[in-house]
Amino acid sequence: MRLHLPNFLAFIMQKSFLILFSFICCLVACSNDKDEGLILRQPPFDKLTDSIQQAPKNAELYYRRGLLLFQKEQLDYAEKDLRQAWNLAPNETHALRLANILAQTSADSTIIFLQLALQKLPQSIAVQISLARGYQQKQEYGKAVVICDNIISQYPNQLDALILKSKILQAQNKNENALATLEKAYQYAPFDRELVYDLAFLYAETKNLKVLSITDSLLKKDTLEKHAEPYYFKGVYFENIGNSIEAINQFNEAIRQDYYFLDAYMEKGQILYSQKKYEEAKKTFQLASTVSPTFADAYYWLGKTDEAFGDKNEAKLNYQRAYGLDKSLTEAKMAADKL
Repeated sequence: MRLHLPNFLAFIMQKSFLILFSFICCLVACSNDKDEGLILRQPPFDKLTDSIQQAPKNAELYYRRGLLLFQKEQLDYAEKDLRQAWNLAPNETHALRLANILAQTSADSTIIFLQLALQKLPQSIAVQISLARGYQQKQEYGKAVVICDNIISQYPNQLDALILKSKILQAQNKNENALATLEKAYQYAPFDRELVYDLAFLYAETKNLKVLSITDSLLKKDTLEKHAEPYYFKGVYFENIGNSIEAINQFNEAIRQDYYFLDAYMEKGQILYSQKKYEEAKKTFQLASTVSPTFADAYYWLGKTDEAFGDKNEAKLNYQRAYGLDKSLTEAKMAADKL
């Protein structure tokens, strides 16, 4: 038999490459296993690692070590442990914790896992809500609302589903439907402070007069005068209906109640800016930046007031500070580039 030399050499080279590639993969895998072994044998993971070696089918041990790894920001190892806990004992707690870790990196992975989890836990409201939040994160609002509606049809007083549905409707600018949904939730839990705050703010945003009665009710209960939020909601309402004097009064009261209430500073400052009262606006934004030196919005609005004064150098510095603190504040970067 006659051997064709070029084909033979190509065959030898291909085989050599495959052998080398397999060897490299083996080295990488061994290295990864070694790194993982080193981490898991170090405190504070070492005791749980020893326990897992003695009881490798104990889901609770993997779950506890996964939580600890998550707290120490070892996300890859945490995911691996929590997935093993889920495989050994597919319950609601394990599903939600694993979904929480997956959500740190990929909404798609979270959704895929939760869809599979629901096949094993079809009655879990918490897993359904978590899946709806995954769709909300991806702005697939229709799918999220369908899940909420399915829950509400079975459990009309399920607050998490009602509140989540309201937030999704707001994101779609369906404020009337959002308000009706939130009012329904309020009927079931009138003493839930966070829910009442959500409702009061939505009343304020939609210029609904009901905000005054609900905030007065909150203030009547606040005998120790600890809460600034009711004054803030009133301020937003008066600002939205064009009563800037009363709005500023309410924002001042919110700040008096809580010196660190940044939103009140910002709303007040923006009203003053819109009225071209730049000196007063600047003082307000400076106070906000003093209260929170890392608050990017305060520097952005300081930049706008400086620019209104004609101080372009200082305006540019403040815009740059704002963007440096918050890279999502692209309007600050654009304003700085213009100058």
